[in-house]
Amino acid sequence: MHVPDGFIDAPVSVAAGVFAAGAVAVSLRGARRELDERTAPLAGLVAAFIFAVQMLNFPVAAGTSGHLMGGALAAILVGPYTAVLCLSVVLLMQGIFFADGGLTALGVNITVMGVVTVVVAYGVFRLLTGLLPRTRRSATASAFVAALVSVPASAAAFTLLYWIGGTTDIPIGKVFTAMVGVHILIGIGEAVITALTVGAVLAVRPDLVHGVQGTLTAPLKLRVDGELVDAPAPTREPEPATAHRSNRGFLITGLVSAFLLAGFVSFYASASPDGLERVAADQGIDEKAEEHGAADSPLADYGVGDIANARLSGGLAGVIGVSATVVVGTGVFWVVRRRREDERGGPARSDHENA
Repeated sequence: MHVPDGFIDAPVSVAAGVFAAGAVAVSLRGARRELDERTAPLAGLVAAFIFAVQMLNFPVAAGTSGHLMGGALAAILVGPYTAVLCLSVVLLMQGIFFADGGLTALGVNITVMGVVTVVVAYGVFRLLTGLLPRTRRSATASAFVAALVSVPASAAAFTLLYWIGGTTDIPIGKVFTAMVGVHILIGIGEAVITALTVGAVLAVRPDLVHGVQGTLTAPLKLRVDGELVDAPAPTREPEPATAHRSNRGFLITGLVSAFLLAGFVSFYASASPDGLERVAADQGIDEKAEEHGAADSPLADYGVGDIANARLSGGLAGVIGVSATVVVGTGVFWVVRRRREDERGGPARSDHENA
């Protein structure tokens, strides 16, 4: 649902840009509490993975496709503040280098695809994990529902912005019905991808899933004098070297998966227009669409301009996109993490030194 330039008028686009900038500023501060030396590289990987999977459009109806938005996936894996930053990095890279999503509409896209999906998905996920048994299966099911709800919520948010500042005179009821209807179908695909990914990470590294920290397993109960009481938590010596090796292997596996998805699997993605493009064409929303400011980019439309072979061109563009996203994203998250350390007096000041 990358909104092009010209769908929303200038005043509303500016207002959305101001809102998005505020959300990013708040997220930069909030992410300091979510990021540490383990999760900062993971956040860069999540951004790159979302970039890769967004290249994989899947069919949802005749002549219509959809793709992952990623707000739910990012929020559950790395936390809501860091998730907003992940989506912002992805949308910025797509807009500047790949001419995907308008440059003047960047604030609209961050608001609709980043902030709304993250807030809705994380709220639903936390609600469900608080109500359901504390198991991996429940967490995976909660991720499915959270992702499913987040996509039509994003479509509704776009409809609201279009109602306020749309550049064409289309009955808002028709826009709402068409947008939400098709994005419910897209939401099913989003839910499947999110649940599979979250479930896979929970199976191998549940400690890296932000959304279930401290809630995945209920404490062991013992019966004492006829009453159930919490058993003492087991004590284990930390294994830093093993943890670092395991984390490194996990990150390498995830990055290789992102390269394969963007560089190879993306060639088989659906070529049909996505939900917003289909609704825009059917309802006339795109009557005043403008040419993208980065239309002359050598990577525009996810292809390398000087390479004639479509498979090679698209694959190479995907690999470049994943590489750039992981570098920029990881750089941003490391800076945020360093700011956290600086506020606490630097990494050299350990807990026993402060005691």
